[in-house]
Amino acid sequence: EDHTTYLVTPNVIALVNRLLHWLINLLSLFLSIYISWVTPLFSIGNKRRLEEDDMYQVLPDDASQVLGEELQRHWDKEVRMAAKELRMPKLTKAIVKCYGKPYAVLGIFSFTEVIKVIQPVFLGKLIQYFEKYDPDDMDALYEAFGYAAGISLSTVALTVLQIHYYYHVQRTGMKIRVAMCHMIYKKALCLSSAAMGKTTTGQMVNLLSNDVNKFDEVTNNLHYLWIAPLQAVVVIILLWYEIGPSCLAGVAVLVFLLPLQTMFGKLFGSLRSKTAALTDNRIRTMNEVVSGIRIIKMYAWEKPFSALVNDVRREEISKIMSSSYLRGLNMVSFFAASKIIVFITFAVYILLGNTISASRVFVAVSLYGAIKITVTLFFPQAIEKVFETIISIRRIKNFLLLEEIERPKMRFTPEEKKDASLTCLPAHLPQSSLLSAILGELPHDKGVLRVKGQLTYASQQPWVFPGTIRSNILFGKELHPQKYEKVLRACALKRDMELLPDGDLTVIGDRGATLSGGQKARVNLARAVYQDADIYLLDDPLSAVDAEVGRHLFEQCICGILKNKPRILVTHQLQYLQAANQILVLKEGHVVGMGTYSELQHSGVDFTSLLKRDEEEPQTNNNHSVVKHAFSQNSISSWNSVVSHTSSMVLCSCLLPVQTVAEESRSEGNIGASLYFKYLNAGASILVMLCTVLLSLIVAYVLQDWWLAYWAGEQEKLNINGTVIVQNGLNITQELDLGFYVGIYAGLTLASVIFGFAKSLVMFNVLVKAAQSLHNRMFNSILRTPVRFFDVNPIGRILNRFSKDISQLDSMLPNTFVDFSQSILQNIGVVVVAASVMPWILIPVVPLLIIFLFLRRYFLQTSRDVKRLESTTRSPVFSHLSSSLQGLWTIRAFGAEERFQNTFDAHQDLHSESWFLFLVTSRWFALRLDGICAAFVTVTAFGCLFLRDGLEAGAVGLVLSYAVTLLGNFQWTIRQSAEMENMMTSVERVVEYTELESEAPWETQKRPPPEWPSKGLITFDRVSFSYSSDGPVVLKDMKAMFRPKEKVGIVGRTGAGKSSLVSALFRLAEPEGRIYIDGVLTSEIGLHDLRQKMSIIPQDPVLFTGTMRKNLDPFSQHTDEDLWNALQEVQLKSVVEELPNKMETVLAESGSNFSVGQRQLVCLARAVLRKNRILIIDEATANVDPRTDELIQKTIRDKFRECTVLTIAHRLNTIIDSDRILVLGAGMIQEFDEPYVLLQNQESALYRIVQQTGKAEAASLLESAKKVSTDTASQPSTHILST
Repeated sequence: EDHTTYLVTPNVIALVNRLLHWLINLLSLFLSIYISWVTPLFSIGNKRRLEEDDMYQVLPDDASQVLGEELQRHWDKEVRMAAKELRMPKLTKAIVKCYGKPYAVLGIFSFTEVIKVIQPVFLGKLIQYFEKYDPDDMDALYEAFGYAAGISLSTVALTVLQIHYYYHVQRTGMKIRVAMCHMIYKKALCLSSAAMGKTTTGQMVNLLSNDVNKFDEVTNNLHYLWIAPLQAVVVIILLWYEIGPSCLAGVAVLVFLLPLQTMFGKLFGSLRSKTAALTDNRIRTMNEVVSGIRIIKMYAWEKPFSALVNDVRREEISKIMSSSYLRGLNMVSFFAASKIIVFITFAVYILLGNTISASRVFVAVSLYGAIKITVTLFFPQAIEKVFETIISIRRIKNFLLLEEIERPKMRFTPEEKKDASLTCLPAHLPQSSLLSAILGELPHDKGVLRVKGQLTYASQQPWVFPGTIRSNILFGKELHPQKYEKVLRACALKRDMELLPDGDLTVIGDRGATLSGGQKARVNLARAVYQDADIYLLDDPLSAVDAEVGRHLFEQCICGILKNKPRILVTHQLQYLQAANQILVLKEGHVVGMGTYSELQHSGVDFTSLLKRDEEEPQTNNNHSVVKHAFSQNSISSWNSVVSHTSSMVLCSCLLPVQTVAEESRSEGNIGASLYFKYLNAGASILVMLCTVLLSLIVAYVLQDWWLAYWAGEQEKLNINGTVIVQNGLNITQELDLGFYVGIYAGLTLASVIFGFAKSLVMFNVLVKAAQSLHNRMFNSILRTPVRFFDVNPIGRILNRFSKDISQLDSMLPNTFVDFSQSILQNIGVVVVAASVMPWILIPVVPLLIIFLFLRRYFLQTSRDVKRLESTTRSPVFSHLSSSLQGLWTIRAFGAEERFQNTFDAHQDLHSESWFLFLVTSRWFALRLDGICAAFVTVTAFGCLFLRDGLEAGAVGLVLSYAVTLLGNFQWTIRQSAEMENMMTSVERVVEYTELESEAPWETQKRPPPEWPSKGLITFDRVSFSYSSDGPVVLKDMKAMFRPKEKVGIVGRTGAGKSSLVSALFRLAEPEGRIYIDGVLTSEIGLHDLRQKMSIIPQDPVLFTGTMRKNLDPFSQHTDEDLWNALQEVQLKSVVEELPNKMETVLAESGSNFSVGQRQLVCLARAVLRKNRILIIDEATANVDPRTDELIQKTIRDKFRECTVLTIAHRLNTIIDSDRILVLGAGMIQEFDEPYVLLQNQESALYRIVQQTGKAEAASLLESAKKVSTDTASQPSTHILST
């Protein structure tokens, strides 16, 4: 026998050598063709952190614009067809037409699944050789080598085909997603005002972040919808051939499972649509919170908002929890199914009177194993994803079908261009509507609106987008240095540019966070002026700046640089009306007067009530030059006087803390165990529980298969050793005690199913709770962080964490986590069983594991960075959308949609670069893992043949079927662990935001007395203030005392530190020095105790989505009667009563269905309700017309007679009747005294500011100051002001 073996071995070895050589050549050829070009990137990633420059440029076929336009064409065609056929357009149809064919062709690669079925057949033949082992039968040995070669070849083929399949389907998914994003953004730019009411920023962000991701997921699994049934049929045929009709029992279980899983899929779909609506809601609320964070902090409204977000989140989590449990059941049914199927098949097989044998057991186990993943995991997953995608497609389709704005494009003829005039509109509410009608933003019901020429527009609420100041002004036009300088001068920006660190190349943050209100308004105006348009629509550009700058803008810009152009100016600054060629007076949407200044004066229109009669200056008709001459002389001298007299102008802007936008933080290095601990601990401290579940699992998973092998082995011994024994003189055939074997087998099967379900549900529960608690902690941390954080971080960056990263934690991560834990347990089980049967299998397993772990480490070094890049390159996509929606009217008025679309595409392409890299690096990793596994299977298969003496068939079957299982499982586990670590970057980003620097506590041990402050005495004692520890000091060593019940006006140039004074009082950043209110040191008490006791009417009125009642009284502290009284006092009662549900009417996003003036009145009503002793008004009347202004002033005098009122204002007429006026310059107090006293002194700063308003205005201001002075003198003891 030895002799024979010796003869055979050299031939066999030569054959094996040739085969291995051929395999290696094939693999190396394949490697060089495919993916080896990524290897240099890995060597970079292992040396240093990857940056954006390291990424490969996006392929031309994958460019956002190319993909988006292609899909858009198909969609437009589908919309036209649907209109023709009188049906609803189907977005799915457009997608299928665009991507259907190439995707269908990819089905060829999915023939890998057929190979999976062939493998067990080879395996069975190999085991049969061992069952019928005959050392002398050479033919059988050669045949066996053929089968071993078949096993290893099929493994290699699987590796090659699968890589291609996954690469191409994932790329298709990426293409559909990118194209969809392009279309969604394009649509957002064309939405009409009515459509904007039907959607929200939150919904659009959610569509871009979560809904489109379904395309990435569905393309992965879609082909399994036809592969799985096909594969099941093939397997049934093979099983019939192998074990006869008893295979039908197992198939029956499969057939029962499929409809069950389809039902799960439908449930997933319905849960997904509910979750999506809640997520929209949560992100919209987050968007409002982040946008209005200053107001929320000043009102001390963090708690109701926290409650609001927590409520929505709780509902969302309950839906997510349900779908996670479903997912858990789905996953476990996949693991349990395989156990149950094998059990039922063999129970029936044995009960039909057959005896069990190794080859039969392992062929059946392997065949079921081959389809197990496809039929019980991929197939249900495909169904689940299809239903989820249908919901997403429906949401996107509804968005794409919203109505669009229609606007005619017209040009001037050269003759018509000459007719240049300035039209002024001096009233409030309807004029913005008039401008929006001219812009085409408001549809008109009847009549004709003709616009000839190109429009340009400066909006009332200045809009700037993230980028440099220069890019904001040029807005896509070429830079002509002379023209640019001229515009900067005309818009009074020259000085600001010189003082900013990088001049006009300074980067503005999100929503222009780094500029003051006045600077934003001037940049906004400069943008309009720089465009060479035919008609200029200027919506109140003068209100956000002080009187001097306002006059400069009017003369140098509106009547200077633009003097030969038609201009429509909406203004509340009535002193400029005389310079207008045409005045249009609007009242409640009707034109009540129209004509020149003098015509209107003679016509008896109630227009003079808007304007104090002005005797001194000659009335001018169209005498433009006279006015202009008088203006310019006057203003030039005053301009120079300011420059020479005080250094305030030189210093004004350098006070503004210029914060450039910080680059988004990105972690480096490994994801440590501490992060996993934080993550799991956030769910529950269930480590003990986990350990018990894990132990029981190993027992359940492994023992069942081991018992089958043991049973087959016992049966084989009986077969070989003869089964007849003599008992009591009778010949009895000895058989195994079936009841015993089947009973234990059934018990083990049941245990594995029960433990599987328990573990899965427990883990999903813990992980979803972790997501909930991390979200709440992140949100609370965001609410408690100082305001500066929001100035430095764009809104898109913060929303990215709340939308994309949280959605990863909600659904993707728990899925991967549970899958990983299940796989790793299975692997341990596989190795343990195999080693118990054949210890030598550990010899290749240990080095394999070491190689795998090394590869994983090498891969993760780069892959983690790529994933982090993918997260950070996604933020600009959201920021850009959010910023574009804020400036939608401006973008459309300038016709800049295409340019913004291109910017969006560029952001998308950058994201695609990182995403594509992530896809390719994952394939690189999979290829290497599969290659190693293929080698392992080859070694095992041939190893069994070389060690054929003394091996039981059962042992060989077990080892080989497990080696093949290991192939798939081992690398799947390693891949899932890598995927999980990549997803943990989302946890890392969320945890980073849970650990933000926190402002002072909301409440401290030291509580002020309940009735504090009873008087309202405010003392500043050597207060210095800066917005951040390393920022410039914006208030310097300030000493001032505001007496109880005193009305103080605060004036100063833009950037003099007026708003910083308010920030210091509210402790938006901690001031140095001491501020006392009624003798209580404010820095010693909690922020809420302080902020709730002061009322503020802010510069930008902020309303939140929610009912009118919630907007007035979020804590529900007041009765209905109180609320109605407050509304009546600010003359909003009639407006609110006309709303459909009165006080319970839900406002549109950011209260956009109210005008700016009305929103300002709501803020006043809030202050009336709070009944505090201290009221601060921060340029609250800048954007409202004189009537509303007067109403606000009157309410303040009546309702806040007993309060200390600090008013910051540009309009001197609103504060000239104050008890005292504080003039700030460069963060220091220049003067502080009664207005009349200051105006007596011609050297005073206030006197100079008053003189710049023009003779008439100056005289009337002096008169008002004098009147207050005499009234006060006649009532020395009180501080009641005359109205």
